[in-house]
Amino acid sequence: MDAGIEKIGTDPDTGYTSFRLGSFTFRRDEYFAHITWPRGSHIIEIDRFLRAMVRDIGWGFFYGWIFFDDIFGTTNHYGTVDIFAGSYDRGCKEAGIDLLETFPAETVAHAFETISRDWISEGYDPLNAPLETGSPMGPKGKERTDPLLRAFIAADRMLGLEGDKSVRSDATGHPINRAFADMNFDAPEIVCEPGFEGQLHAINLFEHIARSDVTWNPSISAVTRANICCVTSEEHMLPVIHGNDRNEWFIQLSDEIHWNIADKNTGAPRGRVVMKAGDVCAMPADIRHQGFSPKRSMLMVLENGTPGLETRYASGDLKPYPVDFG
Repeated sequence: MDAGIEKIGTDPDTGYTSFRLGSFTFRRDEYFAHITWPRGSHIIEIDRFLRAMVRDIGWGFFYGWIFFDDIFGTTNHYGTVDIFAGSYDRGCKEAGIDLLETFPAETVAHAFETISRDWISEGYDPLNAPLETGSPMGPKGKERTDPLLRAFIAADRMLGLEGDKSVRSDATGHPINRAFADMNFDAPEIVCEPGFEGQLHAINLFEHIARSDVTWNPSISAVTRANICCVTSEEHMLPVIHGNDRNEWFIQLSDEIHWNIADKNTGAPRGRVVMKAGDVCAMPADIRHQGFSPKRSMLMVLENGTPGLETRYASGDLKPYPVDFG
């Protein structure tokens, strides 16, 4: 399906526009986003909806499934994107009210940005922690004119290398976040053997993360072929539930994050993980997970971006977990 987004009216009381994409319609009031399709309807608190939608666009729909909540979300097929409602919820499936439609990725990106632009007013930034931004609730105000997406930095090889992306600093307009004001950020000293000058590079990664002005929005700090190192600062809750199509390795660099783990296809609970500074864990390819960070923390995520990896996991060619014990 490749039809684009369509405006279907503006609420005279709230000022918000409603939209249609394929069989889905999107409407908001002062508190909630309302999603309807021919066999069903769903409601999501507007703050959660916008935090999820803006990240979904910024991540390029990420790896696999992005659940806005247990019912609604997207699946990335790297060129096309599924939009689903109830497709991975037992109750909806058994009642026969689920729907899944597939669109070109650029169609979904444009549609989600159009909705977000109309539904976000000045003073509210869904990429910030709740304590750092205003509220999206209430009638429509003046629309934001600044960039909707930001801070998704992607190094070509490593941040700070000559010709590569810059490390965050005061000069780039990124002060130390309030949560990390008590940390020391010594610059690494680089000493090379004669003949190897200019071939060694190092940065203070903690300082780069501490200067992030967004939460749950990774920046790629280093890339070696298909091996991708992402770092991010986390506060409050991950606004989406992520369903993996491959393994992810998590390294907790500071403070702690609580993770709720569930079966990817049914949402049935499978476990709970509390990661504290220094802890390492793998999120398997057959689960969905959501994190909760009581204090702003630092997380490193290691991804394998090998093309076609998702099909090997989906077919059973690769086990969903990375290590066998015993």
